[in-house]
Amino acid sequence: MKDIVVLGLGKVGTLVGVLLSKKFNVTGIDKKKPHYDFELPFRVLECDVKNENDLEKIFKKNDTIVSALPYFLNKKIAKICSDLNMNYFDLTEDIETTNYIKELSKNSNKVMAPQCGLAPGLIGIIGNNLACEFDKLRDIELRVGALPRYPNGQLAYSFTWSPEGVINEYINDAQVIQNGVKKMVPSLDGFEYINIEGQEFEAFATSGGLGTMCDTYEGKVDTLNYKTIRYPGHGKLMRFLMYELILKNDKIQLEKILSNAKPPVKEDVVYVYAVVEGWKKDKISRSEYFKAFYPIDIDGQTWRAISWTTAASLVSVIEMIHEGLLEKEGFIKQEEIPFDKFLKTEAGKLFLD
Repeated sequence: MKDIVVLGLGKVGTLVGVLLSKKFNVTGIDKKKPHYDFELPFRVLECDVKNENDLEKIFKKNDTIVSALPYFLNKKIAKICSDLNMNYFDLTEDIETTNYIKELSKNSNKVMAPQCGLAPGLIGIIGNNLACEFDKLRDIELRVGALPRYPNGQLAYSFTWSPEGVINEYINDAQVIQNGVKKMVPSLDGFEYINIEGQEFEAFATSGGLGTMCDTYEGKVDTLNYKTIRYPGHGKLMRFLMYELILKNDKIQLEKILSNAKPPVKEDVVYVYAVVEGWKKDKISRSEYFKAFYPIDIDGQTWRAISWTTAASLVSVIEMIHEGLLEKEGFIKQEEIPFDKFLKTEAGKLFLD
C-alpha cells in the first residue's frame, strides 16, 4: 500500500487522513472541502461520492480506499473496490453491509477489512486478546460507551459521531451467543447497571458491536454479547422516541430531532470494558480490561476521544498490513488481530498514553 484515498472528511475521516499521511500518500475526498483552522497535510478533492464514474477515475490512480462515510454508502464503495481489485477499509457497524463485503472478498486478492473502528473493531481485538489466556471459555462480555464527559438533560448524550450510525445501532437487532446458541436479540433490551470508579451507568444491547465474533466463537462459549454504555435513563428515553412515538419509521426526522437537541461537545470520554470468564488449568478464572480515553493533542490539534480512538483503530490495522503483520489479502476479522502488535504501531501507541 502506498497511495490511499480517504472518503468522507468529517472529524474521524480527517484524522484518519492526518495519521495516514505520516507514512502514505493520501488524498481526501468529500463533497465540499472541509474548513479547519489548520492546514491539512494531504491533498483534498471535491467530489460527490454518489458519482460512481468520478470515483472510479480517482480510485484507479491509487491502491487503497478507506471509507469514513455513513454505513449506507459503503456497499457501493466496496463493490467498486472489488471490481478494481483494490484494498478496502471502513468503519461500518452495519451487519448487512459487513456480510456483503465478506462475500465480495471471496473473489478478491486484496484486503477487504470493514469494521475497523472502535466497536466493532478495537473492542473485538481486546476481547479476543483476553480470551486467548484461557484453556476453555465460558463468557465474553464487551462494553463500550462514547459519552459527553459532563452530561446534562435527561437524555445525557451528545452526538459526537454519526447520528445515522447511532440510530442504526439502536433499531437493528443485535447478534449474540446465548446459552451456547447464536441468535438475534432486540437492541435497547438486556439492560444492566455498571459502576465505573464510583460512577453508575447503564448498558444495553445494540447492533453491530461484535462484528464477526459470533461466527468465530460459536460452539466455544456459553455467552457472548456486546452492550453500549450510557448514563442512566438514556435507553428508556430512546425507546420512547422510537417505539411510542414511532420515530423508528422516520429515521430522517429522528436524526434531525436528536442532532438538533444534542450537538457534539468538545469534552467527551470513551469507556472500553471487556470481561472474559473461563478455565485456566481447570480453575475458573476471570480477566478484565478497562480504560477511559479522553481528548488528546495530535500535532498541535485537539481531537475528541471518539474521533481519535476510532481513527487510530483503523489506521493501526492499515499500518499492520503495510508492515506485513497481517494477511495482505482477503477478509480480515477484527478479533484475529493481535493486540500486542496493534499497540506497537504508531497509531496504536496512542492507546498507551
